[in-house]
Amino acid sequence: MRAPRLSHKKMASHETDRGPNQSPNESMNQGADKPFVVDPNVRIGHVHLKVADLDRALKFYSGILGLQITQRLGEGAVFLSAGGYHHHIALNTWESLGRSLPPRGTTGLYHTAIVYPTRAALAEAFRRVLVAEIPLEGAADHGVSESIYLRDPEGNGVELYWDRPKEQWPRTPDGQLAMFTHRLDLRDLFNEAPPAVHLSPGPRDL
Repeated sequence: MRAPRLSHKKMASHETDRGPNQSPNESMNQGADKPFVVDPNVRIGHVHLKVADLDRALKFYSGILGLQITQRLGEGAVFLSAGGYHHHIALNTWESLGRSLPPRGTTGLYHTAIVYPTRAALAEAFRRVLVAEIPLEGAADHGVSESIYLRDPEGNGVELYWDRPKEQWPRTPDGQLAMFTHRLDLRDLFNEAPPAVHLSPGPRDL
């Protein structure tokens, strides 16, 4: 959704946590020796993408990946989700209708990552990507997860992955995460798709 603009006066009106004789910097520096830790229930809610062609983008996110359309805003924006959430992905052409794809090698979004609940669910998505003849840009076993990488029709990076159970995540002797990037066996992943998925046996080079 488009964010409302806040004036400096309105923003200042929210600065009510510091004492009457405290400057903003003094208020922020309180407890500087103890780093702020966000609430563990905070999560990334959605990704909103600028696209050049809404129908083309919908064929990928809804037609291939299967996200459901929850709402349209005129001809310029669509919201999609899994499981009835208001939206996990939003697409709009408000500033980008008919524009060119973003150039490589510049700052911005690296990829949008969509997490699947099981390895079989990821395998089903992988098969659908292959049938749609969307080229892969990479695939990896990261220890904590298994991922495939591709691009949507607008040139945006997309990661599809599933998380291993937390107790299986690789760790150092002192308990720190030890993620890595190893080759993912795509043939093995492909074969884990549910039996009800009747598709081609996949490319020979897997």
